[in-house]
Amino acid sequence: MRVLVIGSGGREHALCRSLAADSQVTEVHCAPGNAGVAQVATLHAVTPTDPAAVTELARGLGADLVVIGPEAPLVAGVADAVREAGIACFGPSRQAARVEGSKAFAKEIMAAAGVPTARSRTCVTPEEAAAALDEFGAPYVVKDDGLAAGKGVVVTGDRDEALRHAAACERVVIEEFLDGPEASLFALCDGTTAVPLQPAQDHKRAYDGDLGPNTGGMGAYTPLPWAPDDLADQVMVETVIPTITELARRGTPYTGVLYVGLALTAKGPKVIEFNARFGDPETQVVLDRLQTPLAGLLLACANGTLGEFGPISYRDGAAVTVVIAAENYPDDPVKGDVIEGLSDPFEDAYVLHSGTARDGDRIVSNGGRVLSVVGTGPDVPAARAAAYEAVGRIRMRGSHHRTDIAGRDV
Repeated sequence: MRVLVIGSGGREHALCRSLAADSQVTEVHCAPGNAGVAQVATLHAVTPTDPAAVTELARGLGADLVVIGPEAPLVAGVADAVREAGIACFGPSRQAARVEGSKAFAKEIMAAAGVPTARSRTCVTPEEAAAALDEFGAPYVVKDDGLAAGKGVVVTGDRDEALRHAAACERVVIEEFLDGPEASLFALCDGTTAVPLQPAQDHKRAYDGDLGPNTGGMGAYTPLPWAPDDLADQVMVETVIPTITELARRGTPYTGVLYVGLALTAKGPKVIEFNARFGDPETQVVLDRLQTPLAGLLLACANGTLGEFGPISYRDGAAVTVVIAAENYPDDPVKGDVIEGLSDPFEDAYVLHSGTARDGDRIVSNGGRVLSVVGTGPDVPAARAAAYEAVGRIRMRGSHHRTDIAGRDV
């Protein structure tokens, strides 16, 4: 099987790494990729959001499967173009990807499907935003309706800050705050059937103690020893199956991965958000634990045969990933800093590249989140120790990382 992965981040490096380890896969290609992905896949220069360019590349490579990593190509209709060319594609259509492309649309789908989620209001004027903030009270949750690379959400106790964020967006969704620990669940879907992967937890805030601005994610871990054993099953029954059923009823069957961001409230799991793709950095740890070969699983989703696929299995133990970010991330990250220590041998850990590039013989930073360092072990504390030991041996001027990933009482 020849597989083409679209994207350039740590999620795509994790996907390419797992696909390269799959005995069914003969070639892994990635467009555009990064310096780390180049170690496990052949890179191609292409604009990920250009449906015609991606389709032409897939056709030229003779790709048997195209896997779309980021949300922007999905919202741009890349999956539609690839499928129209007769090539199997893992990723929802432009219309189905609106579950991430529009927070208001996602809320509409959840309401129609009876999915447990926060009460909300969609606002387009300052007056509407102010009324919604007063209705729900603090902490205020204000979400840009469109794509914002994981940084369009403000959760604050400061009403003025909430109003400023709302004013900076063309349209916002303001909702009640959901109290409780958060978790992420990936559901693989083929349009009618869905199966869950192992839940994980992401850490969104930039600094220790969940302080600072929201980011794309500063670290993650799996499994979740503190979560209910039946969490995945409950979310599939209450959220995933009703959602894909509603989308199919509307003539937009969902093919790909539905990311369900959850708050485990006192009244049960409630949806914070949907994403139309694998989460980053949760993918880095979930795929590390996945024992079932990845290519056949994704192809079954693309071909509508997931219901015939056998049970999914996982490796024992745990995985923890810590993100090393560039100076000034998430505001205006500095690029071009040399990264040292990547060639060192790590024990029970490895490095996935997120925002890197090659400059001659050197690897340099080329994005906000630069590296995802993955540690593994028999349990979460051991995996965490392995990850941080490796992080301590990597050097990059101005970099920062959280020191409390997976640090709660697990």
